[in-house]
Amino acid sequence: MKILDWNIQWCRGVDGRVDPKRIVDEARALADFDILCLQEVACNYPSLKGSAGEDQFALIAGLLPGFTAIRGIAVDTAAAADGGRRTFGNMILSRLPVQQVTRVQLPCPSDPAVAHMPRMLLEAVVQAPFGLLRVMTTHLEYYSALQREAQVEGVRARHAEASEHARRDRPVDRSEGPFHSQAQTPSAVLTGDFNCRITDPAYARMVAPFDDRAFALEDAWTVLHPGVEHAPTLGVHDREQWPEAFTCDFIFASRDLRPRLQAIAVDAGSRASDHQPVLLELG
Repeated sequence: MKILDWNIQWCRGVDGRVDPKRIVDEARALADFDILCLQEVACNYPSLKGSAGEDQFALIAGLLPGFTAIRGIAVDTAAAADGGRRTFGNMILSRLPVQQVTRVQLPCPSDPAVAHMPRMLLEAVVQAPFGLLRVMTTHLEYYSALQREAQVEGVRARHAEASEHARRDRPVDRSEGPFHSQAQTPSAVLTGDFNCRITDPAYARMVAPFDDRAFALEDAWTVLHPGVEHAPTLGVHDREQWPEAFTCDFIFASRDLRPRLQAIAVDAGSRASDHQPVLLELG
């Protein structure tokens, strides 16, 4: 099973060109992925450099027939006179059956000194070859450390909550209505752009123990490459925005998945975004 994670910078490459098809083509060339997790997907934002305001959620979904496309809208604001809305956020595309989707708006405590935007966690429970798997993707605040650290707590809280449901819930409603008891799982993969370096308190908190140690989330890179420095995921090619390359895109996995982690790699060659795609393989 292969999960590909990528902050696509509204499909804007290092060459300044916005091209959703290039994103999908390069993702497919990198791996025959089962799940694609994306951040910075835009719709109706012609003010973004290189964009004509295209609905990138729809365009990417149309380029991946056979995949379930799930929008994770973090920003939803009034748009121009055409009556449409501007949306920006995350996306999960899965060719595995999707059992349930959860969208969690993350905390945004007031921090008036810095620019910021709403952030969210998108979660899909998929039927993996080895059983149910919760796949989560997020994009945390860049400018505000206060908000970023609060959002880490929000992500951890959701993971702990879902794990507790998986451990304790029993089927109580077998109807086909909205109260239908959904199957739960503690097994989880968390992907995304965490907008922090490994030395940042937000990263340390992300891998910190839970009160219930069974809920632990581990950095898949450190599990599979112990003692090896993370490969950079941002600023590898785009030195106009980023004076140096560093790592801020991570994939975490629940501890029970450790035996299934087979490989993780960063594609250093792509120039289709200012970020590099990260690929995780599970067996």
